[in-house]
Amino acid sequence: MPNPHDFHTPQPSYTKDELLRSSEGGYFGPGNAQLPAPPMLMMDRITEISVDGGEFGKGHIVGELDIAPGRWFFDCHFRGDAVMPPSLGLDAMWQMIGYWLGWSGSPGKGRAIGVGEVECTGEITPDAQRVRYEVAMRMVRRGKLVLGIADGRVLADGTCVFKAKDMRVGLTKTAD
Repeated sequence: MPNPHDFHTPQPSYTKDELLRSSEGGYFGPGNAQLPAPPMLMMDRITEISVDGGEFGKGHIVGELDIAPGRWFFDCHFRGDAVMPPSLGLDAMWQMIGYWLGWSGSPGKGRAIGVGEVECTGEITPDAQRVRYEVAMRMVRRGKLVLGIADGRVLADGTCVFKAKDMRVGLTKTAD
């Protein structure tokens, strides 16, 4: 399995175009982590990413999604009562953990494997301007098993609407 750093030099932030390139595969090397393509790509940019920041000092990642009334999920989630499904916020944070694992040098394809606690304290409607995802890595295991465990929260225009603890993402290696 190729080393992601042989294909990509880590940056402190990423634009939408760079995230879209990651969704095409190969950004971190063949068979390594990639983001989903739109419409399942749930962020427009990564504004911060580090290996030693965050609440636990083990790395963090911050992403943003611009909200507009035409976003696909508003038309199909509760017709007549448009809200962004909280599951998409959770998926966005899982996406970010997998991206972080590849960005920080671990090979393999990211797969969400669990979450400990989820708490919804609000909602995201078409009136919101921006969603911010903040993820703090709590534990990272590298070796035969690559595993990232993180806590995160989702904010709509600065107000926390969703929290998740013990989000787990593993990297799987394909057989050669």
